[in-house]
Amino acid sequence: MAVVYIILAYLLGSIPVGLVLARLKGRDPRTVGSGNIGATNVMRTAGKAIGILTLAGDIAKGFLPAWLAIEAGEPKLIVAGIGVAAFLGHLFPIYLRFKGGKGVATAVGVFLALEPAAVIILVCVFIMALLIWRYVSLGSLIGAALMPLLLFIFAAPAAYTLAALIIAALIFYKHRDNIRRLLQGTENRLRAKT
Repeated sequence: MAVVYIILAYLLGSIPVGLVLARLKGRDPRTVGSGNIGATNVMRTAGKAIGILTLAGDIAKGFLPAWLAIEAGEPKLIVAGIGVAAFLGHLFPIYLRFKGGKGVATAVGVFLALEPAAVIILVCVFIMALLIWRYVSLGSLIGAALMPLLLFIFAAPAAYTLAALIIAALIFYKHRDNIRRLLQGTENRLRAKT
């Protein structure tokens, strides 16, 4: 059954929430801005409300499979595998020919189920980074890098820490263009409100 659970988690993670919601407003985030189907680009494409709903949906895609596996009493390694599968679904969705988003919100959902205290700390770090530098991508990268360390500090199961390392590596891979723009000083900042 573990294989079935992992496949189902991947299929749930593959649902392109941002694309579905943006299309309700006649928009396609893949043709605007960064071309990403995640919350940040959907917000630019279809407005703040749709962006927030996308964020919630992408978090739920990661949270629900991992939480259900924990509630079902699955072994820690299976729980971690289910979380990674949901995350991979968002990155490489079967419904969009494996061209998906960058996975940060879905990763947040996974770790909200696995170690919520660590997520609370990361959200605070993300907000501080955003206030200081106003780069969503930089805040996301800092969070991804810190998660394995926090799980180690919280003495989380080794399988969870391994999952965090895999997820962090993939987040950095999916943000490779952002990293290049950050180094070049051409990355888009959030505009400060006046």
